[in-house]
Amino acid sequence: MNATAEDLPFADGSFDAAMTTFSVHQWSDLRAGLREIRRVTRGPVVILTGDPGRLRRFWLNEYAPEVIATEARRYPSAEALADGLAGNTTTTTVPVPLDCTDGFNEAYYGRPEALLDPAARLSCSAWSFVGDAVQDRFTRELSRDLADGTWDRRHGRLRTQPAFDGSRILVTSQPRT
Repeated sequence: MNATAEDLPFADGSFDAAMTTFSVHQWSDLRAGLREIRRVTRGPVVILTGDPGRLRRFWLNEYAPEVIATEARRYPSAEALADGLAGNTTTTTVPVPLDCTDGFNEAYYGRPEALLDPAARLSCSAWSFVGDAVQDRFTRELSRDLADGTWDRRHGRLRTQPAFDGSRILVTSQPRT
């Protein structure tokens, strides 16, 4: 079976609820995918994603704005999701804990050294859309700023901040009654 989000192989109202995590930005047709998930779901639809309008709040924008711009282009807005789901929709910010190990960029908000590891950057697909020159510049500038204390003067409070309210959001849509 070769199902896609835009063409689900299920009857109308097959599920009590549905959830997708970090996938809507990869669908080939967002509106069709949202229409399909709503069609097969009687109850709530929950989407964990990134809010493109909140991405630039993260310190990474100072060092690799191309990565942030790439993510911002790929993530649909909460408004587009709500419109496509055609239900009663709420959006909630999902705080990222300091010890988060999920491997997306904001997981390292208080541990910038971790993003110097190329393997950590490979965990976030946005890095694959920028060239080696961006990655080299990022590594060089962040390494310099960590070594001379610049990063800590600007953002050091993040090292002990229990959570970061970044771009992660939970969009919950109940069907209209």
